[in-house]
Amino acid sequence: MLTRLTQGLFNPMAELRAAIAAGALLLIGVALRLWPQIPGNSLFIWASLAIGMVYGGRPALHALRDVRFDIDVLMVVGAGLAAYIGHPEEGALLLFLFVLSGALEDLAMLRTKREVEALHKLMPTEALVFRNGEWVEADAETLTTGERVKVRPGERVPADARIVSGESSMDQSTITGESLPRHVRLGDELFAGTINTDDPLEAEVLRPVRESSLQKILDLVTRAQGQREPVQRVIDRLSQPYAIGVLVISAAVLLVWWLVLDRPLLVAGATTGAIYTAITLLIVASPCALVIATPTATLAAIARAARAGVLFKGGQSVDALANISAVCFDKTGTLTFGRPRLYEVHPLAWSDGAELLGVAAALEADSTHPIAVAIREAAAARGVEPLPVSQINHTTAKGLEGRYRGAVVRLGSYSYVEPLIPACFRNRVKEVLGRIQERGHVGVVIARGDQTPQADEAGGQAAVLIMADSVRPGAATLVKELHALGIRPVRMLTGDNRLTAERIATSLGLDAFDAELLPEDKLRIVGEMKGTARHNGARAGVAAIGDGVNDAPALAAADVSVAIGTIGTAAALESADIVLLSDNLAGIPWAVRFARRARRVVKTNLALALSVIAAMGALTVIGSLTGHDVPLSVGVLAHEGGTVLVVLNSLLLLKHSGPAGEAGHPAPDPRVRLQTIPEGA
Repeated sequence: MLTRLTQGLFNPMAELRAAIAAGALLLIGVALRLWPQIPGNSLFIWASLAIGMVYGGRPALHALRDVRFDIDVLMVVGAGLAAYIGHPEEGALLLFLFVLSGALEDLAMLRTKREVEALHKLMPTEALVFRNGEWVEADAETLTTGERVKVRPGERVPADARIVSGESSMDQSTITGESLPRHVRLGDELFAGTINTDDPLEAEVLRPVRESSLQKILDLVTRAQGQREPVQRVIDRLSQPYAIGVLVISAAVLLVWWLVLDRPLLVAGATTGAIYTAITLLIVASPCALVIATPTATLAAIARAARAGVLFKGGQSVDALANISAVCFDKTGTLTFGRPRLYEVHPLAWSDGAELLGVAAALEADSTHPIAVAIREAAAARGVEPLPVSQINHTTAKGLEGRYRGAVVRLGSYSYVEPLIPACFRNRVKEVLGRIQERGHVGVVIARGDQTPQADEAGGQAAVLIMADSVRPGAATLVKELHALGIRPVRMLTGDNRLTAERIATSLGLDAFDAELLPEDKLRIVGEMKGTARHNGARAGVAAIGDGVNDAPALAAADVSVAIGTIGTAAALESADIVLLSDNLAGIPWAVRFARRARRVVKTNLALALSVIAAMGALTVIGSLTGHDVPLSVGVLAHEGGTVLVVLNSLLLLKHSGPAGEAGHPAPDPRVRLQTIPEGA
């Protein structure tokens, strides 16, 4: 019961109410001094001071109990001394503003934590699970791998799962920041906390809730909040020696003013005297704003970025990203989709593009090869249904064969399909394939033989399906935005062949690229880039950006590593310094801009805090020496006002706009492209 009472009296809102009450009592007491004939005006001031002592003194007592001498102790000592020398109103003012700024700081931290806690609310507590032959409501925490769950429209996915029945769209915006729903169908993976927007789905649980991708994200953000930037670690380490130093200097000023300069210890009712000057210096030199300058900004930045689907692994990651001047990208899965896409059909001797695509889709209906997937996706996107192809056989490393309308059809390499290609078109097919390879693309040949016994010499049909690992939407814009931020070089590292790498690098406007690399080559190149990265003549950082799967050496070697599109990749969540949960490439320049803004806020906070300490400290000493003593109330207002400004400046980071949402893959042309490759292309 005592614990509940204490929590009720000393939570941030209670502290804010106490500060307001103390301020109101102080204001009434000071106002009543205008009418000396009214008795008891000082009671209001002493009541205000008492409230301040209760709420300001509690953390000071905790510090002394732990044998620490910190800011809380300085403030309470200063207020007590001010009251002792006959200025209770200034002691009350100090504690009123100190408790008020502390309450505002706590509320700011609470708001920041709520930004992160909002992620916790995404985790469903209940699930509709199939047990003992029926669908029952159960605690989501009890789900085990392999159990079957049903997700109805409007419901959240209770655990990471794979669809076994149904087709729908999933709203992942609260986790990845993507504005558009993701279409899902049989075999696709669902992530805990995402929302089913359209039709019912049945899915098989892949892992328990405590091991879900969302839980890993929550754990990551929680750990990030506890990490400190280098500058904050220095401040934390020096805060206690600084507080002791302030007390010693204030005591030294008192002794020098009294014993050396022959100033009176105390002048009753006046704002002069050695004690008064020492108390004023004690207060204005206290590092309240300095201590909170970095953590308030860092926590606000981490919380805001998490809401946008960008996870920083602590303040050090924010600072490191803000300091980069060069970037190296892994190609596959980062700048490109990492899988082939059919983007053109070259119909050498097959005029019906829809028919040949339908035959190809039928031949590849049961294959899991990336080329087969690309053909089926292209057919589905263009509304082409697989045609009735029978007697399908697969020849390893060559291709597929079947029968369509009584004729043999083949799909695969040129040598495998050549017998079915009309003789007059064979040289042309080889020329087309050669030019395709020069462009770094992949060509797959499809042909249908004639129904006559002389198929080798007679009619028949043939075409070339042209595929390539396509560039992600927004990749070229990404490079331009990085250049606009002063980041050069923007470099691509890939193990792919040089022709493909050159094609992609040219289309994106990259500054440099390196192809046919082994992991150790990527490691060496990143090391070389770190040695030359400069910004305004000073050493700057290098960022390595990849999908966190096949580029671990480069990510580890860089000053800061960014893994993109890794909501479901546990390894990337653990290894990268920064994780972008969606595939939205706009998140990369946004993260850089936001990190730089967060660093500016930290620098502004530190400059403001140090300026107030230096200016007010100098004014206090010089003013006392020249007979123009700084009133304690002015010092209090400057000191606590600086603290409040630091908190408010940090909170502005929570209002920072998010990255532009990616509209997803552009819809393909519903018609099959029948464009012939120009000569010399």
